[in-house]
Amino acid sequence: MFINRLSANSSSRWLHTTAGARYFGPCKTAEKTFDKILVANRGEIACRVIRTAKKMGIRTVAVYSDADANALFVREADEAWRVGPAPTSQSYLNVEAIMEAISASGAQAVHPGYGFLSENASFVKRLDSAGIAFIGPKEYAMAAMGDKIQSKIIAKQAGVNTIPGFDGVVRDAEHAVEIAEEIGYPVMLKASAGGGGKGMRIAHSAQQVREGFKLASDEAQSSFGDSRILVEKFIEEPRHIEIQIIADSQGNVLWLPERECSIQRRNQKVIEEAPSTHLDAETRRKMGEQAVALARNVGYNSAGTVEFLVDKYRNFYFLEMNTRLQVEHPITEYITGFDLVEEMIRSAAGLPLTTTDQNAVQINGWAIESRVYAEDPEKYLPSIGTLSKYQEPRSWQRENDVRCDSGISEGSEISMYYDPMICKLSTHGPTRADAIATMSHALDRYLIKGVTHNIPLLRDVIASADFGAGHTTTGFLAEHYPQGFKGHRLTAETATQLAAVSAALQCIRQARESSGRAADHIVVLPQLKDDGSVHKLEAHVSLDLDAAAVKLQGTSSFSASVEFAGNEYASSTMSQLEVAWDIDMPFVQVRHKAKDITLQFLDPLPLGFRVQFMGTKFDIDVLSPRQRELMQLMKEKEQLDTSKMVLSPMPGTIVSVAVKPGDAVSEGMQVAVVEAMKMQNVLRAPRAGTVRAVHVSRGATVNGDDILIELE
Repeated sequence: MFINRLSANSSSRWLHTTAGARYFGPCKTAEKTFDKILVANRGEIACRVIRTAKKMGIRTVAVYSDADANALFVREADEAWRVGPAPTSQSYLNVEAIMEAISASGAQAVHPGYGFLSENASFVKRLDSAGIAFIGPKEYAMAAMGDKIQSKIIAKQAGVNTIPGFDGVVRDAEHAVEIAEEIGYPVMLKASAGGGGKGMRIAHSAQQVREGFKLASDEAQSSFGDSRILVEKFIEEPRHIEIQIIADSQGNVLWLPERECSIQRRNQKVIEEAPSTHLDAETRRKMGEQAVALARNVGYNSAGTVEFLVDKYRNFYFLEMNTRLQVEHPITEYITGFDLVEEMIRSAAGLPLTTTDQNAVQINGWAIESRVYAEDPEKYLPSIGTLSKYQEPRSWQRENDVRCDSGISEGSEISMYYDPMICKLSTHGPTRADAIATMSHALDRYLIKGVTHNIPLLRDVIASADFGAGHTTTGFLAEHYPQGFKGHRLTAETATQLAAVSAALQCIRQARESSGRAADHIVVLPQLKDDGSVHKLEAHVSLDLDAAAVKLQGTSSFSASVEFAGNEYASSTMSQLEVAWDIDMPFVQVRHKAKDITLQFLDPLPLGFRVQFMGTKFDIDVLSPRQRELMQLMKEKEQLDTSKMVLSPMPGTIVSVAVKPGDAVSEGMQVAVVEAMKMQNVLRAPRAGTVRAVHVSRGATVNGDDILIELE
């Protein structure tokens, strides 16, 4: 069944560019741990574990599915073994296949990463029986704390603040309605096992409870093999703040400074930071001490995270405990200097923590993490494809102030079978303002082509005044983008910058093509309106070519004035503009009115070009005055009417179809469910009418924009 994929010699040449970066200092372990460990995971977390193992002198074994045969983590490991076809149930959740790989490779220990088998107590029991060390908590602690129902009972016993809710197993949807009406709306329905936003729904009515119960339980079964659901009170306007703990098998437990994870979509974290702007030292200490008390209560060892909801008065309530390495662990490593994977390996090997003194844990600066996903940032729907161009940002103002935890490279494929995360992009600085500035720069210097990605959303959030002021709750995205994120909305300042730079870029392109240089340009920019629609914003840009220093390579200097059509924005007087753009390079560095701006030149277009500015892609027309006159005489192409169609929003698998030809539907009625990347998405009727045709059935595989259902 297995194929020995790589040897140590053949994999060493593929080491990732960030593998040697020191985000948490040199190895602190001189003692013997393990000779060889198997990483029972994939993607960026497999690369992350491999990096620390290599630092500690431990040989590594990867397991891979057919879809990941050429993945970066497979190439970085010392050896790799196939465990099955692409579906997770047949590969990364296939315990028998993974146990065979452990035996065949001679691995002495297993690191599970996060997700998949990382919180599967029966898997830990199998390893224990085989004499293989699990790099994580013991079976009892995992079973107790990994079950959200049981963990809430244990938390109460340990004196930890808890959210009002039902402590037992919810039998069915009607039982969930009974509980919800007793607790009071709104309520949260969530999977008893697992995490990562899978199997979670907020309900404000009995109907939403019934609908949400089925979706949440189906997702829970699909993701974790456990369909049990719990119901608890949903705290409005909360902050999601968590405490990292590390513990060894000798009874030492430390809490590390908090991470705030309030910026979320679909209950999955998008942007995290450490520490939190909301906590004072006293609240931080109380939360840390309760987290430690909970860990001690179950005899916990290894790394774990205790999650809390915190209200505006700093009252905090236990949410759940994740008995594994958390996705957002890099920012804790940034501000504390701990290598959490190294601490986990030490604990599994029976060694004490590298320090057992709580007072030695200090906060060093500020760190922010942005999760870069292959997804549509408006509707949060995943995108699949091949990365035709891929370049990660590098350190900027200080050594290692930018960290990229990824498991891909140029040419990698983003598959429909797995989570759509591309990278965890983290930045660090002496202050929060420094970390934010570095994140803005890093996002601007992150080149991704071939799939749709969420950098436009990340960049807009990071630049927002509310985020800068630390005004964040779990409702941040819904409140700031109630109609979904459409892209960066140009302000007077950014519109002026983009118009002036566009004219300068066109002038440089003309010089490179020896086609002459024009002083006057009509720049047409797409501008978002309040209702989310897009209109054309025209600007007349004049360049003083007598004063210009246009270079084919390097930095060109211009004097530019910008005059907007209509009264939307005031005109700009002549100002200096420096544009650094090397031939065949996507990055454009601009200096305008004492501000540094980074753009990406993505593609030429028939009448202009596509650039990425403030994270958002803009298709820009740069016309001569005569071209503008002729354009006004052309008719616009009619758009296809899709108001009577239900289209698949992404590639995926049809989970269910709720209608048949002849059925009457109302606007917003559920008509189908499509699943992709372990998330189920409800498709609803776009209008009232009668179903004319249904083109799919349960189990069918569909592509993005496929017509699934038609209405009369």
